[in-house]
Amino acid sequence: MCVCMSGGADQRNALLDCCGGLNNLDYSKVDIFKMEVFKYIDVYEPRFCVAVLAIIFNPFFWNVVARWEYRTRGLTRLFGGPYLACYSLATLIILLNVYRSHSMTVAMRAQARWEMLASSEVFYVGVAFVTIGSILVVTSFLALGFTGTFLGDYFGILMQEKVTGFPFNVTENPMYWGSTANYLGLALMNASPVGLVLTAVVVISYKVAIFFEGPFTEEIYRQRAQSCKHKCR
Repeated sequence: MCVCMSGGADQRNALLDCCGGLNNLDYSKVDIFKMEVFKYIDVYEPRFCVAVLAIIFNPFFWNVVARWEYRTRGLTRLFGGPYLACYSLATLIILLNVYRSHSMTVAMRAQARWEMLASSEVFYVGVAFVTIGSILVVTSFLALGFTGTFLGDYFGILMQEKVTGFPFNVTENPMYWGSTANYLGLALMNASPVGLVLTAVVVISYKVAIFFEGPFTEEIYRQRAQSCKHKCR
């Protein structure tokens, strides 16, 4: 434990310096690390830009289309029923996600590897992330079912009750974070600094999606519960 005892301005300076305060941090090492990472990344490279756009577009697309469907039932009318409409949108979402994964892989291969990550230890950490991510994705799909996974709530295909078992007792959005873990694992396995940056973009895009999806989905089930109460009276 350290004790800082002085008066006035000297005391304030001592408080900052005490115990290795902010003034004692070596910011040059942080800057060197950032420079080292971005030395391997060309953010203007076309394949990198395509990957970023694909990552951002996907959750934006399915949120906009699903909300439009909820408010207008446009897809349900077009396909003649909610299930076929949901399956059709799900097929498009799957294809978009396949393209996103492909574009990220292409972007990683197009730019340099980072030798600091090119070790067997980092590779096996990446394998662990892919394994964990795959478990989260598969088990959440099994728990939710096809329509539950692919926005069936917005088509009026509601689940009887909230899923609370594994993996939802581990994380609230296992499909999203499992997918993120997969991308992080692939980036580490390929020693790709571009992959790490793209994974960060995935995290941001998913956080934005969750911010809008969570309250909207809760409102759908709140209205269903309210409707059931009125019918039971």
